[in-house]
Amino acid sequence: MGFPMNVAMVCTKAVMVAAALVLAGGASAGGAGADPHPPAPSPNPGPKTTIDHDGMYAVGTDIAPGTYSSAGPAGKGACYWKRLGGSNGNEIIDNAMTKKPQVVQIEPSDKAFKTDGCQPWQKTDSAEAPPPLPPSAAQGQLQTIIGGLNGAGRQSGAGQVPGP
Repeated sequence: MGFPMNVAMVCTKAVMVAAALVLAGGASAGGAGADPHPPAPSPNPGPKTTIDHDGMYAVGTDIAPGTYSSAGPAGKGACYWKRLGGSNGNEIIDNAMTKKPQVVQIEPSDKAFKTDGCQPWQKTDSAEAPPPLPPSAAQGQLQTIIGGLNGAGRQSGAGQVPGP
């Protein structure tokens, strides 16, 4: 069973008018000019990898864990930093007050990192501690140190330090 010709034409015209209004932005639920498909909110950029001012930063939320470096104090004062952990987040894991450039390894298990009076910190995982010496080089250095101690001990009449 079909529709009479005038009903079909009215429906077709109504669809065309509705399509024109949607294309023009006038038939949206938000009123004239509102976008019927608002852009999706931008995703959370995640934790920062730069710390550019004094404060306390939650690890994993405010800042990403990793190795950070700072050129030292901002101005003539000292640069103070501390890593915090423990069950309540108030236990000092490591800290320093210095006038020298710093490199700090912030672990994923740390609760927070506090900085005061430091130049900006930049995450730079390439600034890690130097690799350990091979066993033979470390043993050679240890023997040199022990030899120096033994020489000093002989001069003072003390006993000899045993070797490695």
